[in-house]
Amino acid sequence: MSHGEMEKKIKDALYTFDSEEVLKVTKEILDEGAKPIDVINVFSKALEEIGQKFENGELWLTELIFAGEAARKAIMELVEPKLRETGTKREVLGKVVLGTVAGDIHDIGKNIVAALLFASGFEVIDLGKDVPVERFVEAVKEYKPDILGLSALMTTTMLVQKDVIEALKKAGLRDKVKVIVGGAPTSREWAREIGADAHAADATEGVEICKKLVKGS
Repeated sequence: MSHGEMEKKIKDALYTFDSEEVLKVTKEILDEGAKPIDVINVFSKALEEIGQKFENGELWLTELIFAGEAARKAIMELVEPKLRETGTKREVLGKVVLGTVAGDIHDIGKNIVAALLFASGFEVIDLGKDVPVERFVEAVKEYKPDILGLSALMTTTMLVQKDVIEALKKAGLRDKVKVIVGGAPTSREWAREIGADAHAADATEGVEICKKLVKGS
């Protein structure tokens, strides 16, 4: 199978927004001898295109989420085990811990960011929603991530983003990790005010900022 054929198959599968179809096609491609790393690269390129279509208003939010989750599932369940069999590891750009802060149960935006980061080559540890301040601190200690992403969708819970940064300072961890904040009520001004390293207005910008943060630019 040529690279072009593989790319078309994966894209067509992703645009069904059906996780089972994506898994089936991915298995077929790997069984036919495709290199796992090439499959990951195609997924990454296809998801970038899907993310752009969402930004342009050509796709629904739910479609973006389904595509991202389907890709993540296929890569984790099928492609990465094949990579390990060959004795190689997926080259990762960096490690990101993500979570929606305490008191906030909104996680759609965070889930999109997690899926796009994963597809772009990051290792992602998703702590979920309504995450206590202490859990973020523990996760930075445990996973030693390059970046910590804090999501908040309410004006009341965005204050917890500040609490997390203060707790990291108290634990002597603030200079060990870059902190990026996001969510509808947040802004660049807010990020500066609470001492975060960056603010992301949306998921695709979040991925680009994370790439810049790990490169140190």
